[in-house]
Amino acid sequence: MATHKSAIKRHRQSLKRKVRNGHIRVGMRTLVKRFRTAIDAKDAGAATENFAAAERAIRKAATKGIIPKQRASRQISRLAKALNAVAAG
Repeated sequence: MATHKSAIKRHRQSLKRKVRNGHIRVGMRTLVKRFRTAIDAKDAGAATENFAAAERAIRKAATKGIIPKQRASRQISRLAKALNAVAAG
């Protein structure tokens, strides 16, 4: 355990950030999961709605530094590709 005053404060801050970041990450994953469920059900309408929500959550997580921007871009690209496949066929 940290013994310096500044190290104790940094530890407190890291715990707060972990909770906040975890909440955003879990929410993002939930929205992506809903999108994938709609894709599996071949429901283009629900998939379109869920894609918009998932994209927003992913971009927000990247903006806040929770996930890298390149990973966010890659995930959104793959989700859009899946959405287009369902809409086309």
